[in-house]
Parts: sequence; structure tokens; C-alpha cells
Amino acid sequence: MAPFGGPARSPRDEPQGVGPLFPPLGEGARPLRLQVFERIRAAGAVPRVRIARELRVSPASVTAVTSELIEAGLIEEVGAPPRPEADSARGRPPVALGVRPSAHLVAGIKLSDREHTAVVVDFAGRLIASLAVPQRPGPQGLAGLLEAAETLLEGVVARAGIGRSALSAVGLGVPGFVEAGAGRVLWSPVLTERDVPLAAAAARRLGVPVHIDNDANLVALAELWFGVGRALSDFAVVTIEHGVGMGLVLNHRLFRGTRGLATELGHTKVQLDGALCRCGQRGCLEAYVADYALAREATTALNWTHREGQPVSVLLESLFDHAKAGNPAARSIFRRAGRFLAAGLANVVNLFDPGLIILSGERMRFDYLYAAETLAEMETLMLPAGRPGPKIEVHAWGDLLWAHGAAALALSEVTEALLGAGRDETG
Repeated sequence: MAPFGGPARSPRDEPQGVGPLFPPLGEGARPLRLQVFERIRAAGAVPRVRIARELRVSPASVTAVTSELIEAGLIEEVGAPPRPEADSARGRPPVALGVRPSAHLVAGIKLSDREHTAVVVDFAGRLIASLAVPQRPGPQGLAGLLEAAETLLEGVVARAGIGRSALSAVGLGVPGFVEAGAGRVLWSPVLTERDVPLAAAAARRLGVPVHIDNDANLVALAELWFGVGRALSDFAVVTIEHGVGMGLVLNHRLFRGTRGLATELGHTKVQLDGALCRCGQRGCLEAYVADYALAREATTALNWTHREGQPVSVLLESLFDHAKAGNPAARSIFRRAGRFLAAGLANVVNLFDPGLIILSGERMRFDYLYAAETLAEMETLMLPAGRPGPKIEVHAWGDLLWAHGAAALALSEVTEALLGAGRDETG
């Protein structure tokens, strides 16, 4: 009988093969020059012999690659790295290599409906300048958003003492559904239009290559490049701010999914036909946890209909003050939101089993959302694996965190464009 009801095959048929069809080495492997460069940038300063040992390639191959990178002006010799005291008598220390900071400059921009932020960093990832500009709440058209991005970029490069032409790329982050590879924003609370080719439009307006991504992914990139994620192979970042987002790192790489729309935790459904989400659907996790959801609950539960015209931030501060003062209705709003958050976090654990979950964002100062009972409830909703769940950390970097992630996106794209093509022999 043929397996799965398929046609029977004669022993004389040509073998068809089984198992995954891996791409050829030249397409599937990361070029050695890219691996070497990333080692150098990650270490800050590192000798050639250590690179060869960590990559398990011959010293001759590393010498050849680093010579090419030096000639291209991407790295430079920076002297001898510090040596352990036990090794101080072992002769002359090896010369270390570091990224040439001035080789490329990039900018990172985060656009939101509350505040726009931007940074300029050099090729080694060091901060050169930063800028934050408050915004009026609410979406705007593409033309208005591009004008805001241009004004912001002009301001931050002026602080850096450079012109826009000195930038090799701009990373741009917005909330919403972003198809990063195609450079399109399918929906965003900062845009009135849908399915917008934002990367191409911004590149034309700014005169610089632009790469875009979802803002939660940028927080994950910021942790991966500059934070605790540098030493972790797998972790998740859950952002709780004006919305609820998630960035996921698997095997040291940001996971975006086939269309770049993966890990939209805030728009997973927690109640069918439930509360209206700002994306237009009902029952999303965000519709119970985000700031506008809490403000909506407060307006009803505390009979604040006379305060409906106040900014959400003002309503939330008042709600938090009432909760701290012991108001049972205010405390119940945070408690209910915490329970929904616990369910969302448990789903993340059950799906991906990350080693660490980082809670990040402006709402993190409202500790009722991640109080002990919330995390305890999360554990009851996790699969009973017989071992402790992932560690939970709360990070409050501030608003520039998002822009740093956008700069990391730009650095990654510039590096891949320079070093990611072609084929290397590892020797």
C-alpha cells in the first residue's frame, strides 16, 4: 500500500529523496567576512587569534579577511586588549582590532502619536546625538508624517554636527502592522491611510536609504544590540504603552515571520466579540491592557464621563493615583488588565518557551500591571513542565530606547549590504 494513499512506486523509479532541502553553501551560509566583522563589533576590541578560535577557522583565513576589512576602511587596529594578570608575563600581547567608528553613520527614528525620537550613532554603535519632540495625539496623513520625520532628522543631524548626506541609512519605526521586507505599513495608529509604502516614500523625502519595522521589534533589537539580550540566544520583549507589542529573538536573530508580521501579541484574541481595539477588530489583548483601554474602563467605572476630553495620559495618572489611594474600582481596573496580561504572557511561554521575557514601555511604572499576583497567575496558565518558567524583567529605558532599536536596524542593513553578499571559504 502506498503511504498516505499516494501512488505506488516501482523499485526501478528514480529516487526522489526525503528530508529538508537546504540551500547551497553560498546561499545559506553567512559569509566569513560578515561573521568576522560582527565578532569585532560585538567585542569592541579583539585580537585575530581569538576570532579564529571562536569561529573555528584558520588564523590565515582571519588574517586575509581582516586585511580586506582594514583596506576597505571598516575596521582598524586599536592596540592591545587588556590581558589577565596571569598572562602578563607571556610576551608581547596581540594587536586588537575594532570597528572604525567614522566608516558609516546612521540615524534611528521612532514615530508615535505622543512623541517622536531620533538618534545618530556611528558604525561602532556609539551614540553621537539624540532628540525628542512631543507630538499631538492622533493619526495623520502620510505627507504630515513624512514632514515630521524630515524635521526630526534635520534636528538630530544638526546636533550631531553633520548633514543628511553623511548618513548611510535611516532606521524608522512605527507602531502597527509593518511588512518590513516590503517596506510597507499595512496599518498604524499614526497613519490615516492603510497599506502605505512608507520606506520608499521616506527615502525619497529624506534622500537617504530608509528601512522600517514595527516599533516592538525595535525594542527587541535595542536589547539584542545594546542590552541584556546580547548574551541570550532566545528572549521575548513585550511592550506595554499606547498599545501592546512584542518582539521575539530566536537564536540571536529577530524573528519576523514570512511577511514580517509575526508576534503581534497585542492583536491576539483573548475574548471573542469583546472590547473594540483601535485596529478595528474586537477582543484583542491590547483592547484590555493598553493605555486607551485603561482610560476607557476608568471613564465608565469611575463615572468620569465629564473628563472624556482630557488626554489619556492625564486620565491614567489620575486612575493610578486613585488605585494607590485604595479606590476599589480603580484597583479592579488594573487587576482585570493584569489578568489579561497574565494570559497573554502565558501564551508567549507556551508557544515559544523563551529564556527571558522583558516587559518594557511607558506603562511599566503602573506596577499593578505586573504585580506579584499577575505573574503568579501567568504561572498557573503555563504548561505544567515541572520546572520554573522564564525569568521576567521590567526595563524602563525611556523613550530613546525605540530610536536606538531603529539605529540598530539601520546598522544591520548597512552591514549586510557591505558584507553579506558573495561567498567565502572558511579555510
